[in-house]
This record gives sequence, C-alpha cells and structure tokens, in this order.
Amino acid sequence: MPEPIAIAAGLTLDPACLEVRFVRASGPGGQNVNKVSTAVELSCDLGRSGLPLEVRARALALAGSRATLDQRILISAQRFRTQQMNRDDALARLIELLARAAVRPRRRIATQPGRGARERRLSDKRAQSAIKRERGRRSSDD
Repeated sequence: MPEPIAIAAGLTLDPACLEVRFVRASGPGGQNVNKVSTAVELSCDLGRSGLPLEVRARALALAGSRATLDQRILISAQRFRTQQMNRDDALARLIELLARAAVRPRRRIATQPGRGARERRLSDKRAQSAIKRERGRRSSDD
C-alpha cells in the first residue's frame, strides 16, 4: 500500500483517493504531441481523502472551477513533455492547494476607530463642506 502524502503538519492525504489519466496534450510539439499521451488529468476524491471536513470545504472553495459537485478536484498538467514530469507537476499543484486549505483563516476582530481618526474625518468633512458652501455664493460686484 502506498504511503500517505504529507500535506501540512499533522495532515496527510490518502493516495487511494487519487486517479491519474493520461491524455494527448495540445499545442506545439511536433509528432510527439500526436503520438504520445503526455498530458495528465489528476482527480482527487475529497470524500475518500481522509482530510478533516473543514479542510475539504476550504479546498473545494479554493479549487473554484476545478471542483466538481461530487467533491472531486480535477487538475490537468501539460507543461512538460514527459508523463512523469506532468504527473509530478499535477501532484505538486494539488498538494499546494490542499496546504493552503489547511491553514485556518484568522478571525477578524471588530475594532472602533481611534479618537485621532474620528477627529481627522470630521475636520475633513468640515473643510469639504466649506469648499462646497463657497461654490454657490456669488458676490454682487461681478
């Protein structure tokens, strides 16, 4: 049985949830493109991944259009000319996405504006008000 893949501290991914498909790559490459399936489509079934529920939810949100309704993340890689390099690239991108999902976002603590900020805001409002008030006035000697 393959070893679990390390994602972050204390977090691993079960390799059984990964499926790798090789397809023909598009773009330049001469006969190599027409004959060899070097592009990789990596599919990760988050339901079988063994990851905590909150990490899975954040991963699906981060994946965006790469996520499917049945909780799979699809990553395609065709940057390189060999299957192995594209497989490694796809796996590295999946690990990077899951590592970002493993970081719990910090809660925002609501704060009040300071006294100096309030005074600056009010003095700026008074200055702007004075500018607009002077615009409408016309003297009689024009």
